[in-house]
Amino acid sequence: MRVDFDFTMAIGSFLVAIVVGLTGMGGGALMTPMLVTFFGVPPLAAVSSDLVAAAVMKPVGSLVHLRRGTVHLRMVGWLCAGSVPAAFCGVLIARALGDGEDVQKVIQKALGVALLIAATGLAVRGYLAMRDNAERRTAATGRRTAEPGEPAATAPPAAVPVRPLPTVVIGVIGGLVVGMTSVGSGSLIIVALLAVYPALKANQLVGTDLVQAVPLVMSAAIGHLIFGDFQLSVTVALLAGSIPGVYIGSRISSRAPGGLIRRALAFVLLASALKMFDVSTTATVWVLVGVLVAAPVFWMFLRTRHGLPALPWARGAATPAETGRPPADL
Repeated sequence: MRVDFDFTMAIGSFLVAIVVGLTGMGGGALMTPMLVTFFGVPPLAAVSSDLVAAAVMKPVGSLVHLRRGTVHLRMVGWLCAGSVPAAFCGVLIARALGDGEDVQKVIQKALGVALLIAATGLAVRGYLAMRDNAERRTAATGRRTAEPGEPAATAPPAAVPVRPLPTVVIGVIGGLVVGMTSVGSGSLIIVALLAVYPALKANQLVGTDLVQAVPLVMSAAIGHLIFGDFQLSVTVALLAGSIPGVYIGSRISSRAPGGLIRRALAFVLLASALKMFDVSTTATVWVLVGVLVAAPVFWMFLRTRHGLPALPWARGAATPAETGRPPADL
């Protein structure tokens, strides 16, 4: 079989993968809109090809968290009980809608919703990092004692009791969204887990989410291989760029200002979502300007609520306990 290789697409996936390596998020949320907006790939084909490429890439990060012991395996099991069959059903729903232009529009709108969720997920991840740094700060200065029944800061993930029903529901909703749009395995689910399991630390939430995403994405990928609009040439270009991109991004992640990158990424995702909804350029500019003005003020308010200086670069903003990994996430 002859495969047409698109070098431009490979370069685009390389740049996106660097961001993924730096932040741990944004794979489907950036890759799929890039394929639709800049390369004219039909939405369903973009979703199918991106999911197959993600199925190859996802296990790498999950193995790191498994070795570090930051994965709640029982929670992963309940999440997969809902997400794996739901992801396959999401593919069937997308396929049952048909192949016409109207169907591509539906997928495009669903992708827009998923991008908004992904932007929210990035904001939540930044909040988690800030909250954890605030807790380490108070622990280092000895100004805070644990409340009765509160888990210790070093408690393993398994110490947090699992709530099966809401966990399965999270998996079902996340699986459906991923199956239809390829977005959500690293954003929608982590936001829901934060709401249900506030006692989990940030790295435990990320590790648990990454591991459960492996069978979830594989289920969706298999569904799209069978019923979707998979294009081998698109997937090959994505893998050719994303494999070295993720490696390079991961190598420099410890030195890069991760918090700043996540904020910029959330801004790009919001702009991409508005593009998927066919919002006019004028309205998009006004929305983005409003976010640029309001978001920093709200973030400073959250910092002060957690006992941190409003500005991260203010004197005394970071303690030695906070300078491990990474202070830019403040």
